Amino acid sequence: MTGVRAAGAPIRVLLVDDQALVRSGFRIILESEPDIEVVGEAETGAQAVALAATLAPDVICMDVEMPEMNGIDASRAILAAPGAASAVLVLTTFGHDEYLFDALAAGVSGFLLKTSRAEQLIDAVRVVAAGGSLLGPEVTGAVLARVRRAEAPSAAAPGAAATNADDALETAMTDAGLTPRERAVLVLLAEGRTNAEIAGELFLGEATVKTHVSNVLQKLEVRDRLQAVVWAHTRA
Repeated sequence: MTGVRAAGAPIRVLLVDDQALVRSGFRIILESEPDIEVVGEAETGAQAVALAATLAPDVICMDVEMPEMNGIDASRAILAAPGAASAVLVLTTFGHDEYLFDALAAGVSGFLLKTSRAEQLIDAVRVVAAGGSLLGPEVTGAVLARVRRAEAPSAAAPGAAATNADDALETAMTDAGLTPRERAVLVLLAEGRTNAEIAGELFLGEATVKTHVSNVLQKLEVRDRLQAVVWAHTRA
């Protein structure tokens, strides 16, 4: 959750990456915008944790693989600290999408590829600073493909893996107190569906879907849709 920023105040950003050239590039991109200010840089996860506590930035742009402490562990420590008010945007490269669920489970607000366009980085910083969450489009595709592979039945026992996963998720959703309709909404969320797509699938109005999504988030005690997806996939 982000802190309350004074009206008109710039978004304060902490850059975390073990490559100085990458940090310099991000700084140039972000400081080209009048509403964004880079207030610090860190080259290790440990430095990031220390600077997050002293600088209290609105957004932390976090690399994953770094010496001393990786970005996932650093994000977890930062977001679990008492009074934490920063949002974390993970920036990584292709081939590292396996970190996604660990990062989201740690509480990060976004996940973007370093190969994204400059305007995508700027927009992402603004989105998470405003309390939103996002996945870069390339990351979404890679992760959904990964999830589908994980859910596919094994050749040795056709249907067994999928059935076990479905049973485990059904039990978890029932224990969480979700209604049948809310369970259907969560399953579609976990497949990456938008509210409009869920509405079409379940023959509901979008306003009704938004209400169901809100109820799901409250009952699962998660912050947003991304966290709900993590919840579902870690219990399947």
